[in-house]
Amino acid sequence: MIGVGATLAVIASYYGPGFHGNTTASGTRFDQYAATAAHKSLPFGTELRVCHKTCEVVTITDRGPFIPGRSLDVSLGTAQRIGFVDQGVAQVSITRLN
Repeated sequence: MIGVGATLAVIASYYGPGFHGNTTASGTRFDQYAATAAHKSLPFGTELRVCHKTCEVVTITDRGPFIPGRSLDVSLGTAQRIGFVDQGVAQVSITRLN
């Protein structure tokens, strides 16, 4: 678990196509262009600043990723905006904001 204000380097991937419009684990409808993410254990509603080439604040709304070695799944839109959509998987830094 990451404490408020702590920063970690993690491996992230993205999801979107095929999940857009589905209900997330938190009960919200998934929007692949929204600033959201999935994490295995952080509470729903947790805000993280996720940085690669640029940074974006995302809200945890779902559970995952379920591929070993990955710690965070961001939405397709977030991956596009922070600059790793072409790679598919990237090392990012995350800072817990709340």
